[in-house]
Amino acid sequence: MPGWMDLVYTTAGGVVGAAVTNHLSMHQERRHLRAAVMQQVLRVTAVREGVYDVVPGRRGSPPRHPAGGSRTLAAARLGVMAVLEDGRDAERAQQEAVSDLVVAALSAGVPRKILDFAGGGEEYALRCEVVAAVDLRLGGVLGEPLDDLVTRCEEYRQATAQLLLRALWHPWRTRLWIRVRLRALRREAAALHRGQEEAMSVLARPEHLAALDGRLGDPPPHQDPPHTEEPGARYRRGPVDGPAGPSGRERAG
Repeated sequence: MPGWMDLVYTTAGGVVGAAVTNHLSMHQERRHLRAAVMQQVLRVTAVREGVYDVVPGRRGSPPRHPAGGSRTLAAARLGVMAVLEDGRDAERAQQEAVSDLVVAALSAGVPRKILDFAGGGEEYALRCEVVAAVDLRLGGVLGEPLDDLVTRCEEYRQATAQLLLRALWHPWRTRLWIRVRLRALRREAAALHRGQEEAMSVLARPEHLAALDGRLGDPPPHQDPPHTEEPGARYRRGPVDGPAGPSGRERAG
């Protein structure tokens, strides 16, 4: 009898030990996956905050949208290229950073739909940076609507980024209300798209493009210290309360 009891205890102890070891191993793996996602989030943020200025580019060149979408990028439409402080193409650097973020987040179990919105928020942010920089070169032709657009863009980018982080750290809780939240974000994205199209239509008027061609070779009219917290803030014409601007791919759902 004692031999049977010893066998039962030994077997039970082995099962429990294996379960605990497996749980700890999975927990450690999830931590590594989440850490990889956070590292890529910081990289995407560094690209957005590192936009320095716009330089001459090829007007009307086909947009290099990573998802193959039909959106006309501000840089191509206005004949400029956004560059980072180190001189790299900001659009290309953003595409590479977002692509790596998507790979890391998918590995961590974040739904692809949420990643599309988060990447879209960053695209809106970069587009607002370009629009604001061009507007500054032209002496502020957009006026107050630009400040409102930049503020709404930043609010949208923050909302999509928070959604990504919630899905990363609290996946089950996020699933309860994700559909409702995505519908609301889709409406906001559509409104932002219209606002940015209106702003670019003003900047793309022939007289403004002609003036822009003559001013792109000059030093930047104004530069705040780098890495401001608000996209577009370095290009504003005066003190403004509130956040600044993003960009996106989820308008069509």
